[in-house]
Amino acid sequence: MLQLDFRTLIVPIGIVRMVEVVLTCICFALAASAGIPTSATSHWAWCMFCWCFCCFTTLLIIILEFTNLNTKVFISWEDFTMAFAMLATLMMVTISIIYPTFFACSSCSREIGASAMSWLCFGLYAAEVWLVHKRPGETSGFLTTVPGLLKILETFIACIIFMSLSPAGYRRFPGTQWCVAAYSICFIFSLLIIFLTIAKLPSIMPFSFDKAVIGFNIVAVAMYTTAVVIWPLYVFDGNPRPDICKRCPWDDLVVVTFMTVINFLVYIGDLAYSVKIVFFTHLEHNYEN
Repeated sequence: MLQLDFRTLIVPIGIVRMVEVVLTCICFALAASAGIPTSATSHWAWCMFCWCFCCFTTLLIIILEFTNLNTKVFISWEDFTMAFAMLATLMMVTISIIYPTFFACSSCSREIGASAMSWLCFGLYAAEVWLVHKRPGETSGFLTTVPGLLKILETFIACIIFMSLSPAGYRRFPGTQWCVAAYSICFIFSLLIIFLTIAKLPSIMPFSFDKAVIGFNIVAVAMYTTAVVIWPLYVFDGNPRPDICKRCPWDDLVVVTFMTVINFLVYIGDLAYSVKIVFFTHLEHNYEN
């Protein structure tokens, strides 16, 4: 029998989540009522997906905690809520920049309203990250560490790269196809690491999960190293920016290039911090014992 916990609705984090549901729903409704744009449709679809995803996932978290069903799921609930809050914060700040840049104008009241509400959502999800982090509870540890948060950032940046890709931009050359393959492989394995951690599976694996993550990070850094060199070499060679280019496909190539460099640096930081934790911190702890 369900046990309803009304306290979850009146604590600060519960209030923040309820406001998030309302505001993300308003953002989605305003953007949808403004109609589907004729250009930059992939950016519009990404914004709509983010609002919808955050709204329904936040509502699901509220319902599960209100009914105490969150205690019966076989996952690390605190890790899950931290991962989602971090991801939602990144989503909101990104679409709060993308949506007004591509779709708002001085006479576009609905688009301006959606943009303003989206910035409020960003502030609320950032507050939720802080509240989840401060809330007492048992966590599996990984997603609350710097490498865990970097894994979430890596997958999110990869989503930005995929949103900016177009088949015409990378199918012409084997080199750019390799870059897309590198983005995809790293994204899949980073997402797999997050899911395994949330599901509390690393502890039952017959090998060291932390060292396996370091091995993946080494491969990811190597793959992104090639992408950082190959992608701009192919897409910009003999392809200068058009004279008339207002948010044209050439700008998306720049976004992919910039995000490739950013994710490359994030993977390097992830690798360095993981090595420090696994080898140096553990060694110091063993010496002390």
